[in-house]
Amino acid sequence: MSGALAVVGLGPGNPDTMTPEAAMALASADALYGYGPYLDRVPVRPGQMRHASDNREEGSRAAAALDHAARGAKVAMVSGGDPGVFAMAAAVCEQIESGDESWRRLDVSVVPGVTAMLAVAARVGAPLGHDFCAISLSDNLKPWDVIERRLDAAASAGFVTALYNPISRARPWQLGNAFERLRRHLAPSTPIVFGRAVGRPDENVIVTTLEAADPSVADMATLIIIGSAMTRVIARPGLAPLVYTPRSIQGSGA
Repeated sequence: MSGALAVVGLGPGNPDTMTPEAAMALASADALYGYGPYLDRVPVRPGQMRHASDNREEGSRAAAALDHAARGAKVAMVSGGDPGVFAMAAAVCEQIESGDESWRRLDVSVVPGVTAMLAVAARVGAPLGHDFCAISLSDNLKPWDVIERRLDAAASAGFVTALYNPISRARPWQLGNAFERLRRHLAPSTPIVFGRAVGRPDENVIVTTLEAADPSVADMATLIIIGSAMTRVIARPGLAPLVYTPRSIQGSGA
């Protein structure tokens, strides 16, 4: 029997946003591996093993899943959002590169999902309509000064920026620091979107400005979109505003 590992994106939280390909990969697996709260979003199936682990155990989780697959099982590694965006696909590839030679011979597939920045953007309109980038504010895997340089570069270059992992109990100050750096490059009126738990029952979306942005309203379930100088907000009486970034720059044929 030949083993296989599928790294599966669950999407932002609403089962309706999970792709049919992801649902099929989960249903056909002999065993599931993943961060506990993500595994909880997958229906329990008779005879299917489940291996939950802590959020900071990505390397050991990936190694365990690869070892299980190398013994002939069909294994699914679950990941929130898209597995290739600050998630488990990179951790799996890293383990394959440095780990047991047998892991390189496995059938490994990455099943995409709707990542948080797309889910939040869809809730408010089209803030990612022009050039954009994504930055994780977590300094668990890279130095904070690298994050600061990337924030400076993105804002000064005119990118809309999606901020992942904006704040946690261990990192309560970094989002405020990020806003202060962005204020060096962006106008106070720059639109900011806080999207928390989009697609889940406790969803909360706030449209505000860089001047008024309050770090305390965010947590690790929040994705933040920082607009560019081009990003606009359309007020709509009695309805939530629309936020969008035009696809063209005035005076350009692009």
